[in-house]
Amino acid sequence: MDVVVTGIGLISALGALRATWQGLLAGKSGIQSRQPFAQVPPRPIALVNQTPATLSQLTQHVVADAIADAGLVPPLPECGVVVGSSRGNQALWEQMAREQWQEARELRGSVQGETALIPSLLPPVPSNWLETLPHAATVIAARQVHTTAIALSPMAACATGLWAIAQGADLIRTGQYLQVIAGGVEAPITPLTLAGFAQMGALAPTGAYPFDRDREGLVLAEGGAVLVLESAAAAAQRGATVYGRILGAGLTADGYHVSAPEPQSRAAIAAVQQCLTRSGLSHHDIDYIHAHGTATRLNDRHEAHLIQSLFPPGVAVSSTKGATGHAIGASGALGAAFCLMALKHQQLPPCVGLTQPEFALNFIAHPQSCPVNATLCLSFGFGGQNAAIAFAAASEAR
Repeated sequence: MDVVVTGIGLISALGALRATWQGLLAGKSGIQSRQPFAQVPPRPIALVNQTPATLSQLTQHVVADAIADAGLVPPLPECGVVVGSSRGNQALWEQMAREQWQEARELRGSVQGETALIPSLLPPVPSNWLETLPHAATVIAARQVHTTAIALSPMAACATGLWAIAQGADLIRTGQYLQVIAGGVEAPITPLTLAGFAQMGALAPTGAYPFDRDREGLVLAEGGAVLVLESAAAAAQRGATVYGRILGAGLTADGYHVSAPEPQSRAAIAAVQQCLTRSGLSHHDIDYIHAHGTATRLNDRHEAHLIQSLFPPGVAVSSTKGATGHAIGASGALGAAFCLMALKHQQLPPCVGLTQPEFALNFIAHPQSCPVNATLCLSFGFGGQNAAIAFAAASEAR
């Protein structure tokens, strides 16, 4: 059963779907140096607004936009939901921890030095703590469309968004549902997340420059994207506009290291090979690769070598993280949306931030209008999570 995409909801530091797409084509970047928390020094980050957004705000925004774009109106009781997030509601957990710590200190009075808290003097757990669990984005989306169908919440580091879309497509392809909302949402701008990535030495001091010789590291970003997936027959029956088709996906794990990719890229290569085989495509059929392209030393080298080893030299490649920043678990869903926009508009987005390529690949330096029939989106996450999904133009016959 063919799976098509009939709606996209997206939010990034460049705006909603169309504003972000136009910003990409114009070579703009939503990355700015900011200091959202007094205890954390200023750094380049990519915020949707002037202050960090909540997971709830971002989820509600992209889901509302996606179902409106698809021409659907809630309630949608038979619509499946697969929305993933790598960090979940960590921002709220950090806030609750700070508030509890402060309340506990006030209960105990003024003390000198750091001593263990007395359990009996700890403040009570907030009554709304259930609203802050890691799968909150899925719950919010399910409530928003009033579904009583399946609600899944995958978590696979930076591969989360593509994993969610792959799961959603499988629910339709196997005949379980005719419609599924799938994607990823992330609100990672928190003191702990910034401090953690800084401690790892992964954060860039000035900006994101994917695949560049002078790349510095990643830039954390908030945002999200969800797709409305439907069976081709159901979409045709209601006369829905189609962005493109999901052909197939490949998902593997390195089983190697907590953060570094496996040096030979064997599992990552297997994920791409699985994806192409399941999609009925050869390496020569891919017109455009949306790379993970985090602008870190290890990822970009690992990914560039993977592409060089599998694809012909002329395949077009770009990463959009120089424009949107790295939205962690939502990054793959954003990339999927950009692949679909490339298919719809027959345009390839540039690799914003790249000025001196380190690798011999056909990087898109400026927006390029050309025939685009098949695209590939890649994501690689900490822990060796590898994901690849192939998309095709709506008019392309299988």
